[in-house]
Amino acid sequence: MPLELRHLRYLLAVAEHGSFTRAAEELHVSQPTLSQQIKQLERTVGVQLLDRTGRAVRLTDAGATFVPYARRALQDLAAAERAVLDVADLSRGTLRLAMTPTFTAYLLGPLVARFHARHPGITLDIREMTQGQLESGLLADTVDLGIAFPGAHLPGIAATDLFTETLGLVVGPDHPHAGRTEPLPVAELPSCPLALLSGDFATRAHIDAWFRLHRVAPRIAVEANSISALTEIVRRTGLATVLPDALTRGDAPLHPVPLAPALPARTVVLLRRESAYESAAVRAFTSLARHWGHP
Repeated sequence: MPLELRHLRYLLAVAEHGSFTRAAEELHVSQPTLSQQIKQLERTVGVQLLDRTGRAVRLTDAGATFVPYARRALQDLAAAERAVLDVADLSRGTLRLAMTPTFTAYLLGPLVARFHARHPGITLDIREMTQGQLESGLLADTVDLGIAFPGAHLPGIAATDLFTETLGLVVGPDHPHAGRTEPLPVAELPSCPLALLSGDFATRAHIDAWFRLHRVAPRIAVEANSISALTEIVRRTGLATVLPDALTRGDAPLHPVPLAPALPARTVVLLRRESAYESAAVRAFTSLARHWGHP
């Protein structure tokens, strides 16, 4: 009996859930049907792939060897389908883009606006996620491109430098430092209550490292896991924050305050899977992103 693609999908679902019941619910098939299909797969490959003797269903050694190939086969098939549907003139297509939360606050809008103006036929699927989730999504082929920061990336992830991001003190219109042009010495920060991003943000780790370097311990009055919430709090209170300077540009009612010494600038990178097929939409977005900030 020939091996069928649904057999691979069924095996991966059972392996993920460790249960025929939960896998059957996800796949919208009956449990007996799922069990029969897995047995057909095992007869086709000639080995037992699942250990059904325990409370949870587990992969056998042969199954653990087989699963990565099955997952890769399904990913390659999905990539092949996208390649067939790819249109070189960009009259249609899809781009799956992910970025870490900081960039959705100031980069997403103008970048997508420019891309859409050039290629209105391309459908954008945009997701906000942590850098770890983003890199895992690239490797699992659920994301085409990601915008994040450099670092120790997962094996198989390639990074391209885009531009430099600068961070600084940001205050609302009624803050005593609003409109200040003289750099604020870092030693004075303890007298300036702050509202900061929570510790699960890479930006917060960057800020905390700068605090430690200069041996300051400012009073943190608010922590938030949403940049939009943070900017609203700063706009309406006497609290300050530390965020990318780009958030103060345009019509935003926020004011940058220079710090002395300044926080180190960060490089922003475009991430992709090394072996991934590059559609016309991916190539077009990559070209736009690489020239961002460099007209």
